[in-house]
Formats: sequence, C-alpha cells, structure tokens
Amino acid sequence: MASSATLLTALTVAGAGYLVWLGWGVLRRPASLTASAAEMGSSRVRVMLKGAGTSGLNPKALLLYFSLFPQFIDASGGWPVAAQTGLLGALHMTACAVVYLAIGVLARTVLRTRPSAARAVTRASGALMIAIGGILLMEQLAA
Repeated sequence: MASSATLLTALTVAGAGYLVWLGWGVLRRPASLTASAAEMGSSRVRVMLKGAGTSGLNPKALLLYFSLFPQFIDASGGWPVAAQTGLLGALHMTACAVVYLAIGVLARTVLRTRPSAARAVTRASGALMIAIGGILLMEQLAA
C-alpha cells in the first residue's frame, strides 16, 4: 500500500470521511449511558464479542506486532520464535484487557453519576472526530 500513492490517498480520504461521518452521528444522536443491554437488544456477551471483533480488526494492533515485537524476539535464544511471539502477544493482550476494563468500568461509573460530564465527553469526542477527519482531508487537498 505504501508503494501506491493513489491507493494510500484514497484510503486516507475514505478514513477521514468516515471519521467526519462518525463524529456527526455522535453529535446528532449521543449515546445514552442509562440504557441497559436488554433495552439495546444486545446481551453482555454480544457486546463483548462486538468489542473484541472491533479491536481484533484494528490495523494499529497489527502494525504494533509487525514493527515493535521483532525487536524483542531473539531467534538464537533458548525459546522458539513462535513461543516468544506467543508470549509477547499474550502479555500485550492481557495488559490491554486490564487497562481497557479498568478504564471502561471507571468511565461508566463516573459518567453515569455525572450526566453533564457524559454530555461534555460525547460532544468533545464528536467534535474531535470531525476535526481530525477535516485535518486529514485538508492535508490530502494540500498535497
């Protein structure tokens, strides 16, 4: 993809447009923290699987594995490369799970008890998505 400027530009423009669209949707219809999983028509397992799928398809995680992990793998070490890679991956996933779970639980607790903070976070998130998408689009137009 890096060798094709046209493809990279098209992907950047599509991603920027998607960010603007998501930001606009968040500003238009902010999510409600008072709705339970049953009211939303989803079980906790379904919500968890959706989150795992979204995270698993995130290209940033693959870039992390391809760019950072090889520096910590010793091919001449006592462990096979596959075992080293698996251990690093498992440690990374465990650390991410702990951090994301803590952030999610704390954020839900804080935002449910402070509706004004929830509205402010929602507005800021939507505005930032639109701003980042707009900046990406302007960079592509200037190039």
